[in-house]
Amino acid sequence: MRKKIYIFFLIILISITSISCSSENISDINNTENENIGSQHTVRYTPQKGTSTNDTNKNIKLSAKTNSGPISVLPWEDDLNFQEALSKYNTPVLMGGFRTILLDPLPGEEYNVHLAAKSLSGKVIKPGEIFSQNQSIGPYTEPNGYKEGPTYIGGKVTTTVGGGVCKIASTLYNVAILSNLEIVERHNHGMPVPYVPYGQDATVAYGAKDIRFRNNTDSPILIWSMGIDNILYIAFYGNEKPPEIRWNHETLYISEAPKTYNINPDLPKGTEKIVSEGMDGGAVESWITIIKEDGTEEKKHLGKSIYKPMPHIFEKN
Repeated sequence: MRKKIYIFFLIILISITSISCSSENISDINNTENENIGSQHTVRYTPQKGTSTNDTNKNIKLSAKTNSGPISVLPWEDDLNFQEALSKYNTPVLMGGFRTILLDPLPGEEYNVHLAAKSLSGKVIKPGEIFSQNQSIGPYTEPNGYKEGPTYIGGKVTTTVGGGVCKIASTLYNVAILSNLEIVERHNHGMPVPYVPYGQDATVAYGAKDIRFRNNTDSPILIWSMGIDNILYIAFYGNEKPPEIRWNHETLYISEAPKTYNINPDLPKGTEKIVSEGMDGGAVESWITIIKEDGTEEKKHLGKSIYKPMPHIFEKN
């Protein structure tokens, strides 16, 4: 009995805080008419200056509430090994840095993120080379040191060995965009994640789904990464500063999160309480606007991200 209760509690706990490591086709999702359809959310990324946002509709629902985002001051700047790597590969310029906040991570999840970050740090991408997360630090197995962590499978939250490494994928995706690199492969999660905005996540599944991008610059790119407590840091270094990036997301439709009720006889009769907050599903169309030094702009489409809603979970008696 204890084991069953623990598993039930674990699934509830990770339903909102965890990362999904698989995506799925949800073309049969129910579209909900909503006043926010067609609204746009713009995030402006200026190299080494942080971010600013502009919502054309202040009530937009499909913009994540997160403290994750670009960062220009990194925790390893005085580290001797880092300084030696900058000199060795002639990569003195910060192209892009991003920190991802892990919201109430489970022990295995945080451990896996720290392990993956350590494996990733110090990798170098040659000019013209395509970087693959799976080829670089996978497979995410016990022999490679990974533990069980939360994962989305078939639209549900469960635990698998390596669960949590999709936070690496999402962070890499954001840094690659900041660095104006060519995205070769990216998959969004089957359900929304709370740590980056809709349309800015990425998922991996070894042997099936990957995050891949090309070094389209003329110099090597050095990757440096680190996990500190519940924060993941990843940055790219090269020898030229990328242009300003505006990341735009348009809400195509919204599917409101349903409510799921479980009986708890310990609650006062006739009462209920929320156990975990869900997230609305829906679809966003994403593109970036690249502002070059001469003031000209270039628009690049990043595709559509579709998400099933994550239910709100309640207890009642």
